[in-house]
Amino acid sequence: MMSGPILILIGPPGSGKSTVGRLAAAKLGVSFRDFDDDLENECGLPAGELVVKLGRERFSEVESGLIGAVLADHAGVLALGGGTPLNPEIQEQLKSFHIVFLDVELDELLRREGLVPLHPWLLPHPRAHLRRLLAERRPVYEAVSRAVVPTTGRSAEDVAAEVLLTLHQ
Repeated sequence: MMSGPILILIGPPGSGKSTVGRLAAAKLGVSFRDFDDDLENECGLPAGELVVKLGRERFSEVESGLIGAVLADHAGVLALGGGTPLNPEIQEQLKSFHIVFLDVELDELLRREGLVPLHPWLLPHPRAHLRRLLAERRPVYEAVSRAVVPTTGRSAEDVAAEVLLTLHQ
């Protein structure tokens, strides 16, 4: 019997991983965990600020050092940071888990309130950064996930229901 999360959500910042993750965990009767919270608890700064302070490469090293313990310790629903699945070492550790990519379109991301203040590395040109981010990350997200669930124009409840259906596929 495999231990670790029963469901892992991935996707770009603002795709709804935390919101959908909490809903899915409640429906499953398990706990929810946000990997960004683990990073903040470990390092004392929110993940977005850590990326700016440490740089992408060092930040990725910190994630690699922490992910194994989180995967071993948590048996509920886990939301990963937007860049976490890009790390090849982490991709290897994720292989045995049920991963769902929450896909979202650029215009929808830009409409979601509070995205830019939470992720200061998107400044000064959020549209350009997000467009590039989606183009670079989407193939990786698709490669590491077992299912893709679109979120654009949908309620979190609807997305969570579809995510839960993927557990039975």
